[in-house]
Amino acid sequence: MAQTTTAQTVMEIVLRSPGCDLEERVLECPGLTRNQVFLAVDRLSRSGELMLMPRGRGSYTVTFPHRQDGRPDRHSLPS
Repeated sequence: MAQTTTAQTVMEIVLRSPGCDLEERVLECPGLTRNQVFLAVDRLSRSGELMLMPRGRGSYTVTFPHRQDGRPDRHSLPS
């Protein structure tokens, strides 16, 4: 079985359920620690591959950045 990086795992999960809560994404990564997931999301957000949107009181939604026409930006999707 091929190994995937934490970033790839996070991207695959967000691709399946874009716009979901960050805490829910952490629960979908049982083989990773909360810190590993948060660090991957932070890096992907800073590089523009994911977008974190605050929902209030420390809650965030994780999704893909969108182009003007509302579709995910092609370079942000995992290959």
